[in-house]
Amino acid sequence: MAFGVNSLMGMVNGNLGVRMDPYMTYNFLVQIDGIIVAGFTEVSGMDISMESVEEVKEGGVNNFVHLLPGRVKQSDLVLKKGIGDIDLLWEWAEDTLLKGKVKKKDGSIYLLDHQGLPAVWWNFYNAFPKKWSGPSLDAAKTTVAIQSLTLACERLEKSVASKIAQAAGVVKNLF
Repeated sequence: MAFGVNSLMGMVNGNLGVRMDPYMTYNFLVQIDGIIVAGFTEVSGMDISMESVEEVKEGGVNNFVHLLPGRVKQSDLVLKKGIGDIDLLWEWAEDTLLKGKVKKKDGSIYLLDHQGLPAVWWNFYNAFPKKWSGPSLDAAKTTVAIQSLTLACERLEKSVASKIAQAAGVVKNLF
């Protein structure tokens, strides 16, 4: 008889009703330069990809090709949030894009668990505004005015502390 992962974990725990649901996408926080910037409606662009794969053909071997990894590229991060009275994102974008005062900042994106505590998070490094987009204004709609800030960043990585916290949560849930 074949058992699924949940069944096996339930047997280890002595309880077949144990569920380890994934985290919800709406439950997150963004921190930039040590300050939690609340109220983001969306974060996208958490992509890391290989630009290319190089094929190397070995002489005399006609049925095999060596594949070598190319450079790794970090996508731009896109942060979207409603416009409010205090607008630190606009000030950062204005300094960089309009005044030429580039200040690179580090930050973190925290995915929260069901209790609102950081469960998994990613750190980004040396980010700076690349593009700011203002809201689409329409008198016929009653939606929040959303601004978008595109950040170029040098590196995105899953935090070591996040990996430890995630592993501890799994162990805690299993036993």
